[in-house]
Amino acid sequence: MIELDNRTSLEVSEEHLNTIATALTHKEIELIITSNEEMREINKQHRNIDKDTDVLSFPYEDMPMAPIGSIVISSWHVQAKAKEFGHTTKDELALLFIHGLLHILGFDHEADEGEMRLEEERLIRKFNLPESLIIRNQG
Repeated sequence: MIELDNRTSLEVSEEHLNTIATALTHKEIELIITSNEEMREINKQHRNIDKDTDVLSFPYEDMPMAPIGSIVISSWHVQAKAKEFGHTTKDELALLFIHGLLHILGFDHEADEGEMRLEEERLIRKFNLPESLIIRNQG
């Protein structure tokens, strides 16, 4: 389900992320965990924004047998946000993965009327992630 390319020392529970992924799609997903520096370069190259970010999503054209898209996550942001909000890096990575996957599936919190946030909250509860992620999500 997930094709993992972990370019960092961040510990990743593929089993946990695969459980989340299969609840939303049966297509393969490329997941890249990278440094903040590389994330900044990717953001600059693909979005013309010269700064780092926590997660980026790249949906692919819908074709039979092809992956649904790529999710790129900054390990630095995973660690910093987990510490800031008092939960584990596993939970923070799951939240960012959910956020990125929902974008690939067509959700857009910048254009919708709260549908993506509601879906994130539903998934946070479904996968027993900390309630603090919901409170943060509402901000």
